Amino acid sequence: QMQLVESGGGSVQAGESLTLSCAVSGASSDYCIAWFRQAPGKERERIASRNPLGVKSYADSVKGRFTISRQLNTLFLQMNRLKPEDTAMYYCAAGWAGTCTSTSTYNYWGQGTQVTVSS
Repeated sequence: QMQLVESGGGSVQAGESLTLSCAVSGASSDYCIAWFRQAPGKERERIASRNPLGVKSYADSVKGRFTISRQLNTLFLQMNRLKPEDTAMYYCAAGWAGTCTSTSTYNYWGQGTQVTVSS
């Protein structure tokens, strides 16, 4: 059973940077990884994903500002030039039963970490 534990959220000013981490345990094979976020009153959206070959995909809203990476069993989301509209609860996720850009692939989730960006 995989477990994911996020850390690194917080409150920052617009234009600043923040890095989220996600420790993964219990994986028995390689897997897709992704970061999602959900703002109040909005649906959860996939903002970045990476397949086992290292191919990455980003939502237009974060492309060029956010970077997804993985080092061994830790996932990262480097967030630069943060904007107030990036304020949300951020979740890391993992799975392998489908394509890495499909939300339905992800069946293991972290507990979420809050990111708040003030103007």
